[in-house]
Amino acid sequence: MLIHSASQLLTLAGGPQRGKALGSLGIIEDGAVLVRDGKISAVGDSKELLASSPYEPRLDACGCVVLPGFVDPHTHIVWAGDRAAEFEMKMGGAKYLDILAAGGGIISTVRKTRAASIETLMDETRPRLARMFAHGTTTAEAKTGYGLESETELRMLQAILALDAAGPLELAATFLGAHAIPPEYKGNPQGYTDLLCAEMLPFICQWWGSQPSLAGRPLPFVDVFCETGAFDLAQSRQILTRAAELGFPLKLHADEFDNLGGASLGVELGAVSADHLVKTSAADIRALAGSDTVAVSLPCTPFGLAESEYTPAQQIIASGGLLALASDCNPGTAWCESMQFVIALACRALKLTPAQAIAAATINAAHAIRRSQTVGSLEPGKQADLLILSVPDYRQLGYRFGTNLVKQVLKRGRVYTVEAGASPSENGSL
Repeated sequence: MLIHSASQLLTLAGGPQRGKALGSLGIIEDGAVLVRDGKISAVGDSKELLASSPYEPRLDACGCVVLPGFVDPHTHIVWAGDRAAEFEMKMGGAKYLDILAAGGGIISTVRKTRAASIETLMDETRPRLARMFAHGTTTAEAKTGYGLESETELRMLQAILALDAAGPLELAATFLGAHAIPPEYKGNPQGYTDLLCAEMLPFICQWWGSQPSLAGRPLPFVDVFCETGAFDLAQSRQILTRAAELGFPLKLHADEFDNLGGASLGVELGAVSADHLVKTSAADIRALAGSDTVAVSLPCTPFGLAESEYTPAQQIIASGGLLALASDCNPGTAWCESMQFVIALACRALKLTPAQAIAAATINAAHAIRRSQTVGSLEPGKQADLLILSVPDYRQLGYRFGTNLVKQVLKRGRVYTVEAGASPSENGSL
């Protein structure tokens, strides 16, 4: 089909955007996109494509913005239960690390997730994925990490793979067994680190390789929460080094509460991304700038914790680093399924322009999960994952918040119409 008459077609063409080049939207006014077999065949001027493709089924964008689907490169979208009571405690003055030390936080969700069947995990996750999709996220990363033992971690991974297969939202899996120290190893983080390296990582690697349905599919990412109260720098290095030996691509949480040097460790080990980066030092920023490791900012997390310090995005941009945005959707600190809100928050807290925030939430976010060759921009050969907004100017993203500006979502060429206050309904491919 031919999607035509977009007021602004944001192509984001040319690959990931580094440093001051961030925000190059590649706008085509009165733009059009030709879609065939679920992929983009051509982009260009509406008059030209309408003339050259007169017999294609058509979808009129009606003078609205068309842009790539959002990519959310850091979520904890699969979990059981909620932590509303802890939110009340935090708003009463309790600190996150204090709640974690008292058996709350991640461990609270671990208890509920361990008790949940795969059917329960999927049932609780589907509505969250539907809300993400309705707000324009067409591809997202999804982590395990609420099991902290092999059986539940595998169950979470199986749920992620099943939800990805069911679609329409596409999921990239990450194994985060190193999310926290489980109750069984309280006071013995090195013991759990050794278990991860000796047993859990090889177990996941062997299981993945034994599944015919996963033949030829890359191993999931392996992530580590490198932070005070979780895994120190030496333990993070041990886990990531072992993961790399087994062939896993790497990610890590770093500098959320303290600067332990996690970002520089990620660069040294060739991690795809280093995420959070609130307390990141100037030396770490220089290391990121000289690498292909993406700095992923999660502004909803300090917002959710009612904290005032955010990722030093301007320093990362000025140094020439790769900056991406993600929701960090999770039950404890950032239950947010909307990348539109992430963009609005990034404009205010990180001082990004709307154009910079859009690029960080599309092509750069795709690069943070190794998918920039297939999604994140509107270019011939890529998946036809795109959004039709209800507004004529891209700057409405960032300017407005608390509402949904997405009118229609296309995933691999299939059209889904977003009804106000409801999940998207599939119209089918035209």
